Amino acid sequence: MNHSTLHHTLQRIIPPLDLRSCLVSVRGEIVYKHYRNAQAETHIAKINSCTKSFISALICIAMDQGLLPEADTPISAFFPQLTSDPDPRKPTITLEHLLTMTAGFNWDEFGGQNSFPRMTRTDHWVNFALEQRLRHEPGTHMEYNSGVSQILSSILMQHASMSVAAYAEHNLFGPLGIHDYEWEQDPQCVHTGGFGLRLLPTDLLKFGQLYLQEGLWQGEQLISSQRIKRSTQPFITVTPPNHGSYGWHWWVDQYAGQNLDENPATPPTGHENHKPLNYYYARGFGGQYVYVVPDLELVTVLTNDKRKKEKPPIDVFPRLIVPELWRLAR
Repeated sequence: MNHSTLHHTLQRIIPPLDLRSCLVSVRGEIVYKHYRNAQAETHIAKINSCTKSFISALICIAMDQGLLPEADTPISAFFPQLTSDPDPRKPTITLEHLLTMTAGFNWDEFGGQNSFPRMTRTDHWVNFALEQRLRHEPGTHMEYNSGVSQILSSILMQHASMSVAAYAEHNLFGPLGIHDYEWEQDPQCVHTGGFGLRLLPTDLLKFGQLYLQEGLWQGEQLISSQRIKRSTQPFITVTPPNHGSYGWHWWVDQYAGQNLDENPATPPTGHENHKPLNYYYARGFGGQYVYVVPDLELVTVLTNDKRKKEKPPIDVFPRLIVPELWRLAR
């Protein structure tokens, strides 16, 4: 792929969208960068649910280090009180069910009685999340749930014998050179697993690059390649309006020449011989994204802030960027 052609293409697409930032690197070299202003480059900002992918990374590191058991471990190993829950399925929920949002809890992420805003108004977030009744058999249905991310953060804190942020500084932020950050905590001082991390766009790019390099950073294997692969492969197909699949707190999708509203499994006529472009991504409310496209050795970071009552442009990458990448790569 010609870098100058890619740069020219992005320069046509990105500035009119008034994003907070857009960074694109190929093989570790930044080939395009756009900031709304100087502050966007130098000030940390909320990454919202991209925090979930950082929790996934830290869980993988803790598994690699033997601090946490394997993904098929039931959560009753961490919360023995669940063995007396009236629903016998609840103690059988596994770490992988939490990571893939398939724990089965009856949860409505943004509204209702069992939602993340309601959780944040309680005095014990983890207990609130664990106490929700099950609506689905664990492992069968993906229900987006920041409560399970908080449960994962709590499990990590329990087993790392330090705060999640301190563990991140030792094992992820430090090696990546991420020094400027803020991270919210719940009333039990558990760092927020589903949101609440503030970072610089360039540090989000490093995080994506670490995954592109299958966990290797400057000669050091921060996360085993086996766990990177497992956490970024499809585990369960997501329900509309979402597209693609979900892995371990990462979204997974592909582009095969279709419009976003078509079924990706059926490329339109004329595209049958072109290999689909697979990618995975971290996603945060309001336009925060880290996209990794392994076949092109490409990482894209998009950040936004909702200014006044303007809605951020949605689906910038799948609607506007990935079709151009696919065309340029052919």
